Amino acid sequence: MTPEIDRKFAELKQTYGASAVERVEAMLYASPKSRDPLQHDARFVMPGLSTTPWLDTDDYEVLTPLVSRLEQEHKQIKAEVNALIKNGSAHIGNYQHYLGTQRDWDALYLYKGGQSNDALTELLPTSWDIFQNELSTWHCPLLEVHYSILKPGAVIKPHCDLWNFTINLHLAVDIPTECSITVANDERHWEEGKCLLFDYSYEHEASNRHPNQHRICLLMDIWHPNLTAAEKLALVTVITEVRALMGE
Repeated sequence: MTPEIDRKFAELKQTYGASAVERVEAMLYASPKSRDPLQHDARFVMPGLSTTPWLDTDDYEVLTPLVSRLEQEHKQIKAEVNALIKNGSAHIGNYQHYLGTQRDWDALYLYKGGQSNDALTELLPTSWDIFQNELSTWHCPLLEVHYSILKPGAVIKPHCDLWNFTINLHLAVDIPTECSITVANDERHWEEGKCLLFDYSYEHEASNRHPNQHRICLLMDIWHPNLTAAEKLALVTVITEVRALMGE
């Protein structure tokens, strides 16, 4: 804990009640032994959230406006992003992942490093409108919103992401055959035009084994729907402080 975290937690307890950040505090002091072995490399696992790797968007009614809009606008979203790829947009580059950089894994960022990419306002108008509206409530400002572009033959090796208090919402934008995603040893397949949701603190991997087509998904790091407003504010403070201490 740092003085800033202590100050923020005290403020939140005063405003929301003495138990407002109990789960966040428990997360900070939890032993890695208390988590699922398939969450082995996650930095933080907050107790009391979902305990299944795969999640069903239908179980979270609060996400319905976002999921419905994404799926309804799929054809336009697909056309816009494929136009940028075809034209060799300078906004597309290697995805920067803690695993390292892969030449066969590209990204087109709408939001990264605490900043939105306003240059995409007119280039991706449909995506941008969703980002500014239905997604704005759910997007975690600590993380990203981007198109993940797996080139033909690309394989993302098994890994855990940082924590479980955000989860990964995918819109399957352009999906060739021979693509798969596996979370906690459960392999599934994207259905073009549909969303899928999973807890990426669990070990997961993905591949595009099609010989000549890209696999494109819109990836959104969203707050877990079971978090409270106080917990979100606490988590932003905690992660901001941790990053500062680590020089990130």
